[in-house]
Amino acid sequence: MKDYKTIAIYTFPSEYAILQHLLEQEQVRFIFQNETMISVLPFHSNAFGGIRLKVHEEDIPKAEEIIKRLNNASKLNIV
Repeated sequence: MKDYKTIAIYTFPSEYAILQHLLEQEQVRFIFQNETMISVLPFHSNAFGGIRLKVHEEDIPKAEEIIKRLNNASKLNIV
C-alpha cells in the first residue's frame, strides 16, 4: 500500500463503475479504499472520507489519462 497514492475521491460506488472497468482493461494497479464500508453504510460516506481511488505510483499517468478521456468523451462526468 505504500506505493499507492490517492488520485480521486468518490461518494458512492455508482460514480466510478465505468471507470473501474476501464482501469481493469488497461491493467492499471488500483484499489478503492473504504468501498466495503460505504456499501454497507452508504449514508456514512462523508464520515469515512469517501471512497478513495488509490493507484500505484507507476500507473498514475495512465489512470489520470483514462479519467480525462472519460470526462471529455461523454456527458457522464466523474464527480
